[in-house]
Amino acid sequence: MYPEPASNLPKREGRVSTEMKRIKGLIGLFGLIAVIAAAASGQTPLATLGGSNVDIQGHRGKVVILALGARWLPLSGKQAEYTNVLAKRYTGKDVVVYFVATDSTSTKSKNFASNEDLEKFVAGSKLTVPVLRDSDGAATLKKFGVDQLPTFVILDKQGNAAGTFGGIDPKFDITVPISKAVDKLL
Repeated sequence: MYPEPASNLPKREGRVSTEMKRIKGLIGLFGLIAVIAAAASGQTPLATLGGSNVDIQGHRGKVVILALGARWLPLSGKQAEYTNVLAKRYTGKDVVVYFVATDSTSTKSKNFASNEDLEKFVAGSKLTVPVLRDSDGAATLKKFGVDQLPTFVILDKQGNAAGTFGGIDPKFDITVPISKAVDKLL
């Protein structure tokens, strides 16, 4: 074989560059398709304090109550109390109750909470339900259109949002309207 003339080298490099751009474009397209497919599947996986993942929308056949909050909120203790009341009320029924901590996992955030901090909150508030992490509410707040904390979100037996109860007034028992909504779904 003879070496290629120098005049052909730029063309060949140009072809390689064009092919690389096409490959990168295809990889990007497949990545986008994967993201869209995951979003369309409706899954919302959150981590437990132990590190395992739970798909809060994957409890087919069960109503799910999500108490969205954060340990630093002034009404977190009251929300934990209401959450426990709901969990006790629906024990033995097709209802799953979670507390979803939206405390940040970033040590740079003013709302940072380690898992140990959350475990102390759970112990101090006597919370009796599993706690899931959603750092900064990135999955749940946006997904369910929640604009304030604390909030309760109810998911129907197909995993779709069926009710949102935002804000807590310590003088009003929020478990009453939540229970009415849950009872209609059972």
